[in-house]
Amino acid sequence: MATNDMALFEELLSQAPAINYPKTGDIVNWTVVKVEKKNILVNVANQFTGLVVSKEIGNTVDLAALTEGSNIEVMVLGDSVEKGLLILSLKRANQIRNITNLTKYFTSEEIIKVRPTEANKGWLLVDIDGLKWFIPVSQLTPIHYPRVEGADPEKILEHLNGLVGKEFTVRVINVDEAGKKIIFSEKAAISEWRKKALETLKVGDTVEWVVSGILTYWLFVTFDGLEWLVHVSEIDWGHVNDPSKFAKVGQKVKVKVIGLDSDKISLSMKRLQENPWEVLARKYKINDIIKAPVSRISQFGAFLDLEGGIQGLIHLSEISHGVVRDIREHIKVGQDVEAKIINFDPITKRIGLSLKALVEAPAKTEETATAEAPATEVKEKKAPAKKAAPKKEAAVEAPKTEEITISGEGIN
Repeated sequence: MATNDMALFEELLSQAPAINYPKTGDIVNWTVVKVEKKNILVNVANQFTGLVVSKEIGNTVDLAALTEGSNIEVMVLGDSVEKGLLILSLKRANQIRNITNLTKYFTSEEIIKVRPTEANKGWLLVDIDGLKWFIPVSQLTPIHYPRVEGADPEKILEHLNGLVGKEFTVRVINVDEAGKKIIFSEKAAISEWRKKALETLKVGDTVEWVVSGILTYWLFVTFDGLEWLVHVSEIDWGHVNDPSKFAKVGQKVKVKVIGLDSDKISLSMKRLQENPWEVLARKYKINDIIKAPVSRISQFGAFLDLEGGIQGLIHLSEISHGVVRDIREHIKVGQDVEAKIINFDPITKRIGLSLKALVEAPAKTEETATAEAPATEVKEKKAPAKKAAPKKEAAVEAPKTEEITISGEGIN
């Protein structure tokens, strides 16, 4: 190299910035050069080229949003002498930043949004750049809590799997220094809403609630973080043997607040409708004839489906004047029949009906009269035979005589 060239090189070298070789574990902010095949090439301080391979990108980065010139924060993992590249990790830099942020959220009680990526029987798991954190089932709000008859674990898991990918509003309620046990709570995130909603409710209010679960004797409904129950007896004025016929999970229903005791709420759906017993009492009275379909038949009678879901009973003894061995020989389910009202008490919610009261009783035959005669009459008919018995016994009784003995000496 010529002297002039050497001098020029030394001058340029002296003017060049110092080369700062990154250390393993450093987290730095550098510029994207190119995104290709799920790999990211990074300009490292205009001195090196870094590579983020696909497994080190993580699951929170939108590659489509990364363009040449975008700044990204990465962690230095080492270098590749063969490729002449620095090996970088976007995922691990994000993990450290997320743990730091979640620790702040825990302290500040800030509300955040997460999306579960997996589910098991007791948790929803949130995978954020390779770290798995949890939403326990017990920390789900009523609308998401798995209401499963008999607590069937397979059905619970099926329900939780249906929540994977859904956005949840949560608060951090537990965090450790290593960031490996962070717990989110959906219930805690709505606690303030719940408190305010409870303060605004009063007895007599009509509110639109969302059905969050259905069991044999209950509908679970939720409103602004509040969840309570509508007992089967308050779903409808008629007999309710299957609450799922009246509402579906996720459906909005109107309920009436009929009681408030601290945070205990009593709700009713049926009281938003007029009492059908009062309606029926205005239309009918005892001895009126009513026509309705047979809804079901039991061993002791048949039920008619009256207005407003009321069930009227035709007792077995009121089916026919004759002996009834099988009610289905007289009427069938679905058949419209006319019956006479023989008992009606709207207060105790009882209405008794009769078919035989509409038919004249058959005339009694002599044999029927004898069979139905009182026991005293039968005794009077048999009385003469009983009085004759002593006379017959007297006729065969032997006369009394003196005792006769026989001995060897002859007759004494």
